[in-house]
Amino acid sequence: MTKEEFKKLFDEHFNQVRNYMFYRSGNTELATDIAQETFLKIWEKQNKIDDARVKGLLFKIANNLFVSYYRKEKRSFEFFKHYEPDENTRNPEEDLVFKQLKENYSYALQRMPEKQRAVFLMSRVDQLTYNEIAEMVGVSVKAVEKRMRLALHFLRTSLKTNE
Repeated sequence: MTKEEFKKLFDEHFNQVRNYMFYRSGNTELATDIAQETFLKIWEKQNKIDDARVKGLLFKIANNLFVSYYRKEKRSFEFFKHYEPDENTRNPEEDLVFKQLKENYSYALQRMPEKQRAVFLMSRVDQLTYNEIAEMVGVSVKAVEKRMRLALHFLRTSLKTNE
């Protein structure tokens, strides 16, 4: 693999790998580290990579790195921790309602099974299609549909009980 081929591969896929790892971990720094380590492993191998299978390979390597990391240290999910909407357009009651909803949503995402959370966030935040998610995660489209259905049910149930 030449430097130019590697740079092209990195430029095309780094953000997708990093986003996927962020959805799995909830940690931006960890996601970036794992994405970089994924590409480092590709560079170290210096194998010719089939363009049709490169995405799957990248996600498989990243997933394996994440599992190794997760086994060593368990982290809490911190998605949307720093997100705050414009405070100038809300009154105090809306602030309180928003804060409660945000806390309930964050808590529900933390408790949601990891595979469902990853599919949910890839669909809702990255706006990926089920086919794209299936390819990235390495499962069938039906499995993605099932995980999404379960994730939505989990959120509905969790947010309803926390009202």
